[in-house]
Amino acid sequence: MALTGALLRRVSRGELTDTLRVFRPSRPMVAFGRRDTRLPGFPAAARLCREAGFVPVARPTGGRAVACTTAALVVDHIARDRLVPGGMTARFEEYGALLAGVLAEHGIDARVGEVPGEYCPGAHSVNARGEVKLIGTAQRVVRDAWLFSSVVVYDDADLLRPLLAGVYDALELPFDPASVGAVADEATLSLDALETAIEVAYAVHAGPAATVFDEVTTAEAATLVADYEVRDF
Repeated sequence: MALTGALLRRVSRGELTDTLRVFRPSRPMVAFGRRDTRLPGFPAAARLCREAGFVPVARPTGGRAVACTTAALVVDHIARDRLVPGGMTARFEEYGALLAGVLAEHGIDARVGEVPGEYCPGAHSVNARGEVKLIGTAQRVVRDAWLFSSVVVYDDADLLRPLLAGVYDALELPFDPASVGAVADEATLSLDALETAIEVAYAVHAGPAATVFDEVTTAEAATLVADYEVRDF
């Protein structure tokens, strides 16, 4: 989380050009929205995550709680844009369609739209058959830059359903476990192949190349870690 935050800051200052970061979580995690952290049930939700072996963190974007294991991809696209106050809806539509297109190329009936009862509900989630959510998308806008972040659930939907049910119950937010899906349940496609397909789709879309971190970025990220940590309760 802190590395993405550091990239966003550096792009906003004009130190870096448009950037794409694609990574797999090193541990199972639940990324909470800032609104979630202010709810009375948040301490209980965070404890539940830890008890289940998931690390609770704060998200750098808007939205509600999202869970994933190491069998997932987080796609963070950061761009410098002096006209950032507008364009959020257009970006949701553009990159939602791009991600749905990647899945469709591998035989998945991928659609852009909200599934009833989904976690972190949004009109521009990517789903399969209009029934299960596969990819969640969110944004953050800062001065002269924006972040478009996508969480692609590749596998382990069976682990995520009961965990998210407990988290959303603690937060007193609506959720239907049946809305959780995974790419591996929809197509014969390896995680490596999926990662490559997403990177190729961005390249064809005239997007940025994958990020290589330098010492300046990692040093700035180290100063931001506390912003995304969830303390023990």
